[in-house]
Amino acid sequence: MRIAVTYENGEIFQHFGHTKKFKVYDIEDGEILSSRVVDSEGFGHGALAEFLFNNGIDVLICGGIGGGAQTALKNAGIKLYGGITGSADDAVKSFLDGKLNYNPNVMCNHHNHEEGHNCGSHSCGNKGCH
Repeated sequence: MRIAVTYENGEIFQHFGHTKKFKVYDIEDGEILSSRVVDSEGFGHGALAEFLFNNGIDVLICGGIGGGAQTALKNAGIKLYGGITGSADDAVKSFLDGKLNYNPNVMCNHHNHEEGHNCGSHSCGNKGCH
């Protein structure tokens, strides 16, 4: 299994669509075999979901994430655990222990749009859901 975490300075980066790095963990028999930090090579939800898919990621742990990105990950077969804060390493350990406290209904929170807004339906300018 391969897990990716949105990453910045040891912590879980809080906006999937803007993450510049992922920490990728290779897992076997419930143990971390290796980890490395990789540049995302893309910007925006579709490019990042494709990047994760192309790198064999099975699970994504992140902070905030919009509806468009959630759909792209689902279509790529990547399981999402969102709404997480704190240390990337601690989150992966909690996941492996079956104790990760995540939000299955996580959504991005950087928009000031009407209720029911879906990040996947447009570009949001500077704050970005590209």
